[in-house]
Amino acid sequence: MLYIDPDACVDCGACVRACPVGAIYPDTQLPAEQLPFIEINKSYYPKRPEGVKLPPTSKLAPILPAAEVHRRGRHPLTVAIVGSGPAAMYAADELLTQPGVLVNVFEKLPTPYGLVRAGVAPDHQRTKLVTRLFDEISRRRGFNFFLNVEVGKHLSHADLLEYHHAVLYASGALHDRRLEIDGMDLAGTGTATELVGWYNGHPDFADQPVDLSHERVVIVGNGNVALDVARILTSDPDKLAGTDIADHALAVLRDSRVQEVVIAARRGPVDSAFTLPELVGLTQTADVVLDAEDHARVRNDLATVRDDFTRQKLEILAKLGSVDSASAQPTRPRIRFAYQLTPARVIGENRAAAVEFTVTGTDEVRRLDAGLVLTSIGYHGTPIADLPFDDAAGVVPNEGGRVIDPATGQPVPGAYVSGWIKRGTNGFIGTNKSDSLKTIQGLVADYNAGQLSEPIGGPRAVARMVHARQPEVIDAAGWKAIDSAEIARGDAQDRPRVKFTRVPDMLEQVEDYSDVPLLQNLLGALRRR
Repeated sequence: MLYIDPDACVDCGACVRACPVGAIYPDTQLPAEQLPFIEINKSYYPKRPEGVKLPPTSKLAPILPAAEVHRRGRHPLTVAIVGSGPAAMYAADELLTQPGVLVNVFEKLPTPYGLVRAGVAPDHQRTKLVTRLFDEISRRRGFNFFLNVEVGKHLSHADLLEYHHAVLYASGALHDRRLEIDGMDLAGTGTATELVGWYNGHPDFADQPVDLSHERVVIVGNGNVALDVARILTSDPDKLAGTDIADHALAVLRDSRVQEVVIAARRGPVDSAFTLPELVGLTQTADVVLDAEDHARVRNDLATVRDDFTRQKLEILAKLGSVDSASAQPTRPRIRFAYQLTPARVIGENRAAAVEFTVTGTDEVRRLDAGLVLTSIGYHGTPIADLPFDDAAGVVPNEGGRVIDPATGQPVPGAYVSGWIKRGTNGFIGTNKSDSLKTIQGLVADYNAGQLSEPIGGPRAVARMVHARQPEVIDAAGWKAIDSAEIARGDAQDRPRVKFTRVPDMLEQVEDYSDVPLLQNLLGALRRR
């Protein structure tokens, strides 16, 4: 989060111009839907005596010095980064602040930028503007994309380490934690992440069967992803038509009969997992209600809560409309928060028809009819071949980003992690910047100390090796061809872009952009650096 010292600030406005997603406003220019943030920001900082400077709070990212590289050996510091989302791109950004450093980014999809492309909701287009910053990073001297290359399939960890001083994994934690109750194998059940991938056009989820021919959806779990999904399912399709939502998803949403999305949580309002900004955004754009019983729970929690952020969330919940659970169906799609409900089983013969809950801490049973049941109860990293893995935590064991072998307690030479696979599924897009910097500091310190092995070849050797293993590797120019084609398709419909949702269609754009063999493009790009 941004911290501006009010005593040092000279109101130059540079931060407003520099923000890659246009998220900084003077308070007099806030859009109407963001006016609640004036009071939220005011209460974020404690009161202080006159003339006393306010230090950053523990909730803010620490300011760390840049890592300085001292070149040694025949080759400049050369780092492979696996993954191309925010953690990967911020790590590349930090490395490339040093002269002569080479960074090769490997991504299994033909398109980069991870969850910014495939996870951020389509109605949050401004958040996706951070890709402009990532585009700038990818154009820097020393940066190379190797897209459509899967580490663990086309290349091994040992392959990468042979051609690089270090390998940094920023591959995320994209697997949902499973809800182990009866009925979760029925048609009409799934995870919120799968639905996010479906409406964002991720190739792995483009063909997901999504049936919205019923009146209610139940989402178990109330984190930010659950709120995103609920908002999209209840949004006006005509408004979504101006975004980069996948065409197949827009078509299904136009025919949707869903009138209510229930976001159910085991615990009470005080323990809500969603963040304050996400709640504010939801209440500004959707019809959100609570049962009378849950309104009473909110009032009870308000009487005892001490944390300011939690209090602000509860105050917003207290202002929501009230609806009796036995009342008539809504006249337009709405979102309903429901608390103290522990899922017991999904009911149905061939597909989901209802969810049975128990009221948490009691034997009372509640049933909610639903034709689609989604879970959003957290995420889990995927083990990486040839590296240790903490299955309980869902991360690669590490200290400050250095991968640690639990058997010896010692670092695994040349192996590093950043992002969710390092710290677990917490934080925002920008959290990855300071997180990546911490990892890069350790990596550079190890390089400067002579603890990293010298690569066996330079940039051309890397390109030849990758192309031999995966002839359909895509470079930055290939990604630009896909990107330009999507934007052109969007221009024709007055949309930001119309995504390709299948890998063969993406590869076709790459083949069309040049008749020059791909290896020649890779080597040519390397020569120009």
